[in-house]
Amino acid sequence: MTSFLRTISVTRCRWLLCACCALTSLSALAHHSAAIFDVQNKITLTGAVREFQWTNPHSYIQLVVKDDQGKELEWSLEMGGLAYLYNNGWRPSTLKMGDEVIVTVAPLRDGSRGGMVLEVATADGRTLTGGQR
Repeated sequence: MTSFLRTISVTRCRWLLCACCALTSLSALAHHSAAIFDVQNKITLTGAVREFQWTNPHSYIQLVVKDDQGKELEWSLEMGGLAYLYNNGWRPSTLKMGDEVIVTVAPLRDGSRGGMVLEVATADGRTLTGGQR
């Protein structure tokens, strides 16, 4: 009888493990899509970094860009997750306040000042991808 109970316990543990994995993976499916970005269009922004936010689930660059009249406008630029960024050369210290960068983005569809970072060219000549897939 003891081996029978042990077999039932092992089977229940396996089912419990499968259920936990399935429930955990559902949160990944709930993540938002890139539908808010106009991925068919790319724009290039040149400006100064106000803040580089090294955070999960996405990192952000707050970029101050001057318009045609010289007025400073702030853009909020979304990047990928930390693991992807790290594997592509990004570090928390990659961008500092005041750094001049050239950023290629897929703009927001609603026309507000934001976008998905595709590529960043730094003042020291490096080009890094934004981590969105």
